[in-house]
Amino acid sequence: MHPDPVPPVPPVPRQRRLRRALLWGALLVLLLVAQTLLVALTISYESNRAQEETEAVAGEVTAQIRHDLTGLMQTLQALAWANPPQPGWRPGAQALLRTKHELKRVEWRDPSMAVIDAVDTPLPPTLFSQMPRHELGLDTELACAAARRAMAPTFSRSFFVPLPGGQGLEVVDLCVPVSQAGRESGFLVGSFALAQVLQASLPTRESRRHEFSFVEGDGTRLARAGTPRGAGVYVAERVVDLPGAPLLLRADAAAGRPSLIPNLATALVIGMSIALFGVVLLLARDVRRRAQAERALAEALAFRSAMEDSLSTGLRARDLAGAITYVNPAFCAMVGFTREELRAQQPPYWPPEHTPEYQRRQRLRQQGAEAAHEGFETEFMRKNGERFPVMIYEAPLVDSQGRHTGWMSAVLDLSAQRRVEEISRQQQDRLQATARLATVGEMASLLSHELNQPLSAIASYASGSLNLLAAPEGATPGELRQALQRINEQAERAGRVIKSVHDFVRRRERLHETLGVNVLFDEVLPLVRMQARKSGTRIELDVPTAGTPVPRPPRVRCDRTMVEQVLLNLARNAVQAMETVTEPAERVLTLRARQTHPRWVTISVIDAGPGIAPDVAARLFTPFFTTKPEGMGLGLSLCRTVIEQHGGALDFGPGPLGRGAEFRFTLPSPGAPDAGAAEAGDAALAAAR
Repeated sequence: MHPDPVPPVPPVPRQRRLRRALLWGALLVLLLVAQTLLVALTISYESNRAQEETEAVAGEVTAQIRHDLTGLMQTLQALAWANPPQPGWRPGAQALLRTKHELKRVEWRDPSMAVIDAVDTPLPPTLFSQMPRHELGLDTELACAAARRAMAPTFSRSFFVPLPGGQGLEVVDLCVPVSQAGRESGFLVGSFALAQVLQASLPTRESRRHEFSFVEGDGTRLARAGTPRGAGVYVAERVVDLPGAPLLLRADAAAGRPSLIPNLATALVIGMSIALFGVVLLLARDVRRRAQAERALAEALAFRSAMEDSLSTGLRARDLAGAITYVNPAFCAMVGFTREELRAQQPPYWPPEHTPEYQRRQRLRQQGAEAAHEGFETEFMRKNGERFPVMIYEAPLVDSQGRHTGWMSAVLDLSAQRRVEEISRQQQDRLQATARLATVGEMASLLSHELNQPLSAIASYASGSLNLLAAPEGATPGELRQALQRINEQAERAGRVIKSVHDFVRRRERLHETLGVNVLFDEVLPLVRMQARKSGTRIELDVPTAGTPVPRPPRVRCDRTMVEQVLLNLARNAVQAMETVTEPAERVLTLRARQTHPRWVTISVIDAGPGIAPDVAARLFTPFFTTKPEGMGLGLSLCRTVIEQHGGALDFGPGPLGRGAEFRFTLPSPGAPDAGAAEAGDAALAAAR
């Protein structure tokens, strides 16, 4: 007979396990809720008790401040009975200031608010030592105006009084109206330091546990008292109701929030609860971090995909065999093929005529382990057969293990750049043609302006010769020879002007020569004297000669023809400036030359005219700007350009005596290093010829 088999232990029903878990969970929840409520109620009770204590202290201090200020107000009213500003009021004011440290100043004002007499506290600090009283009296005047209407003492709003050393005090004024025989006789004003008012009213015990301060409505602190700093947890505010401008008192307890663990039992419960919560929080944090990592990975992939899709640069990834593994939409739009079409073994965007070369380049790339990061230019073909240039930047593609898995390329379409370059080239050609036309116009303008002077001189000498021939006594051969010589000189001068202006327009280097400034003056004086005689102008030369400490007149290195033209233009302008506004006896034109620097000589043209107006001076050297009805506005502009091409500078200013105008320009001296080099160059050029 076989014994009966032992039946297996039945498993715990799932429903029972669930019920047990629910019971334990309910117990934990109840314990957690009970302990939480207990701790919360304890903390709330402690907080409420601390807040009520702060409220009570604030009310007590507010009442004390109101009582003290009321007493001070009554004391000032009693002082007003002494009928200030009689001599008898000052001893009482001084005694009051010695006993009441918060009172800093007592002053007597007449009905118009003017300060008649004032007494300051003998204790430092003294108010209004840094800033006068009348600059800080607006709030006081407003308080006195209110006191006059109410016929009762009125406090002003607080105001800041600066003190030495960058410090200051918040002060409030009490204005007491004074009347005699029913008529207003003035005001008695007392100035109180808010910090000392607050300090005098604080109980000693509370000043060690709370911080008290007067604040404005927006929370700005005006004055504070109390040993500790407030923790900002238990704060009470009370209004000190004063006639005129009330003050807002804030009491801030130094104690923080009550301790979270008031006794041992609560500490154990809280400790176990914290441990349980810690385990749950660790699990929750792990789950949250995993979710955040997955979300960050998804966002990074989405961002990278959006970034690559939004690029106008084509991106292409290839494996080691050269097959395309990835392209972005910009590359597909560039070549006109879809991603599926681009996954062929041989890229369809290779032009057939370049395919062998591209295959050879790809084989060379496969043999190397790395690719150069420098870009190279090549040619691709669109789906419609159009060829277009591209710039490719290629680099090795390395995976997370550091293995070389392929190549990553950035492809730029250069078609638009080539079109822009072609358009730019065409525009440059048109600009050069326009510049040549402008040069022709400039040459014509300069020639017409510069040839006018020698041609006028030729016409004058020719007319003088005809007049000599037509005279009854006839002309002597010497006179005719001199006139013909002058005509010949001016004709040669006109030729040099044409050549110089031609070289000036072409911006070529002109020939320079070394000569004394007296030679330049001698060449232009005949033409200047012709115009000077017509207007009665006297010409004076101020040039050092051999009789002076300087051995000889200053010497310059310049293009003689162009500098003579500059001198002639400036001299004629100076003569014309004196024709109508200067008395004939005062019309003096001075030509001056000085060696102002070892490398530079300064030449001045000075007149006694009206000078240059500021509005004209601002545009004086602007091309085509002129104040003469018949002028072209090119003279001064050309003069400055010529002097600057010599390396000098042309400017102007008032005359030496403060009258008229002086135009000055500098020319290089032959002793300068660059001038010596120029002389050597000219000698070499002459030898070559």
